[in-house]
Amino acid sequence: MARTKIKIKRIDNITARQVTFSKRRRGLLKKAEELAVLCDADVALIIFSATGKLFEYASSSMPEMLGRYKLQSDKSRDEVDKPALNLQLVENDDVRLSKEINDKNHELRQLSGQDLQGLTIDELEKLENLLQGGLDRVIKTKDEKISNEIFNLQMKGAKLMEENKLLKEQMTMLSNGKKPRSMRATDAGNLTSNPEDQGQSSESVTTNVCSCNSGPPPEDDGSITSLKLG
Repeated sequence: MARTKIKIKRIDNITARQVTFSKRRRGLLKKAEELAVLCDADVALIIFSATGKLFEYASSSMPEMLGRYKLQSDKSRDEVDKPALNLQLVENDDVRLSKEINDKNHELRQLSGQDLQGLTIDELEKLENLLQGGLDRVIKTKDEKISNEIFNLQMKGAKLMEENKLLKEQMTMLSNGKKPRSMRATDAGNLTSNPEDQGQSSESVTTNVCSCNSGPPPEDDGSITSLKLG
């Protein structure tokens, strides 16, 4: 005959409740002992009855096992609380950064002349001094840049004037039939760099000189004598 499944609920009858507690307590203690022996596990079992009476079982020292339990429990609690703590720190950082951003935006609006109604006279004077200091720095930087531009333009102008002066001297020398110094130096460099041309030029000069010295062929003596007689 199959056993009837007992519905798990509080037993109202006190006597039946005590009998059931006694039977199941012994069975639970026996199961704990069997688990420790069969599986070589450290098992600790603590039971308090309805009247507050203590029943316990430990496969080894109960205080030692309770110490291990407390250590593991605290470690597990720290691991569980750590992500929550990190999340809280991140949320705090987000709140702080949001507040700083809002404050900076408010300061920028005040620097641009907005949201000035709630400021006191001292705060307005402080804002005025801040703007004046920034304006002075802007003007100083602008003046330095303008001075640098003027200096660069003056240097370029002086360079152009020098080049113009050299060009005028070269034009004057060309108009007087003289070669400018730059061209003479160029010709000298060309002559030095091409010795074959230089040798050829020397030979041509020598040939021309000889031809000039030779002159036309002299007349024969007979013609000179006839002129004298005549």
